[in-house]
Amino acid sequence: MKLRSRYPYYFVLAALILYVVFFIIPSLSGIAYAFTDWNAYSGEVNFVGLQNFQTILSPGENYLSYISNTLVFTAITIILKTVFGLGLALLLSEGVRRFVNAYRVMIYLPAVLPTLVVALIFRSILNPATGLLNTFLRGIGLDSAARPWLVDPHIALYSVIGVDTWKGVGYIMVILLAGLQTIPREYYEAAEVDGASAWSRFWHITLPLLMPAIVVVTVLNVLYGLRVFDIVYALTNGGPGYATEVLSTAIFKAFSQGQYGLGTAVSSVLFVILLVAGYFVIRLLEREPAGG
Repeated sequence: MKLRSRYPYYFVLAALILYVVFFIIPSLSGIAYAFTDWNAYSGEVNFVGLQNFQTILSPGENYLSYISNTLVFTAITIILKTVFGLGLALLLSEGVRRFVNAYRVMIYLPAVLPTLVVALIFRSILNPATGLLNTFLRGIGLDSAARPWLVDPHIALYSVIGVDTWKGVGYIMVILLAGLQTIPREYYEAAEVDGASAWSRFWHITLPLLMPAIVVVTVLNVLYGLRVFDIVYALTNGGPGYATEVLSTAIFKAFSQGQYGLGTAVSSVLFVILLVAGYFVIRLLEREPAGG
């Protein structure tokens, strides 16, 4: 008896209706409200065209710096998490033989800690006067290296990036470690017989075969970095001034202040950035290497 290869289309009808009602309609409504002056202080909602987007792109406002902070945060955390995550994955896969599982748990542990807990810990560690980091630096004679890590507008964003990298690198390591374990050992054994160096084996075997996992972690990092909110809000609340303000915290504050139309406009800008960035990252990383 020949089995049917497809289910009837009406099997997915309920799921499609739920998707339209709870995702498509709210998304389209949000885009529509981005062109209005919807706010908490008036019962009227008036069409204002591109006024909200002009506000976002106006040099006199701070939204361009919020976009810049978001892109800087995303770019640097992608590089740091991928590089450190890959290094740790290689170390635990090849270099460390004893207590490997214990090391994996220790490195992954920060990824499962609540963000608020991580923020409270590092706000204490990075305290300019009594923090553990500055106390340690002064104790070893490096007084000049002590900094107001979360207070100085020039370095506050990079301090947040450092904390976020510490928290998230274990998650990236686990994905890359899983990718490494799928590479057949026969390839390395054949390369060793041919006299290939460790760097040559990494460049010609590990990196190409690990590319699917790298694509996954890069896309995840891009989506996370562009939408980052909790670690920034918990550590600095966007301060000092607007030094660490990102798009998600700006959206939160716009809605908190009752500026719903402006908030939905910023959300729309973030959505477009997510779409464009995700598309180009996937196209770039899935491109066949030259000579491959």
